[in-house]
Amino acid sequence: QVQLVESGGGLVQAGGSLRLSCAASGRTFSSLGMGWFRQAPGKEREFVAAISWSPGSTIYADSVKGRFTISRDNGKNTASLQMNSLKPEDTAVYYCAAARGPNAVIRDYGYDYWGQGTQVTVSS
Repeated sequence: QVQLVESGGGLVQAGGSLRLSCAASGRTFSSLGMGWFRQAPGKEREFVAAISWSPGSTIYADSVKGRFTISRDNGKNTASLQMNSLKPEDTAVYYCAAARGPNAVIRDYGYDYWGQGTQVTVSS
């Protein structure tokens, strides 16, 4: 079992930045790929970014590439999502997830563990 708790969400103006954190406990965190997903009201959950267990290869959705950066600290059992140049369309609940294996995964069915989500609201 892996327990995930997100933090760092909030309200920010367009063009601003936020940093989301995901604290993991339980099963060996460093052996699992990690991902961030988001879900806006009335929309399906969508992939945002993912990182492998080591040395940390990353994948990004085209909509966030160049603006968001995913990272992890295996020593602290944390994963982060640095979000810059935020846009109103980035408004959503953001979820941290731990994959079934060590790789960075795009599809949500590749993840077994999910956090409770944190709200990000970007005002125009």
